[in-house]
Amino acid sequence: MLAFPCNQFGAQEPGSNAEVLEFAQSSYDVNFPMFAKIEVNGSGAAELYQLLKSAQPDDEGKEDIPWNFTKFLVDGEGRVIARFGPQITPEELAPKIEALL
Repeated sequence: MLAFPCNQFGAQEPGSNAEVLEFAQSSYDVNFPMFAKIEVNGSGAAELYQLLKSAQPDDEGKEDIPWNFTKFLVDGEGRVIARFGPQITPEELAPKIEALL
């Protein structure tokens, strides 16, 4: 699990990278790597998200990320296997992750 904070969704992550990390750890017991804030939509979208979105558009064929906590499952070879909406929890993804190990 890797996290890439983004402030493009209702300005929910306005703080510095250190503040975002502190909030995630103290509020949600986050214990996985959190990277620096990036953009995931628009002309400033990080290259990683350009690749993820083009490899796995949503169920309606749209590439843009509609809200925080959209998840992508990537295999050990770097192939984008699936995309999951914000409502899907990491626990729900465990069987799919385990199948790739």
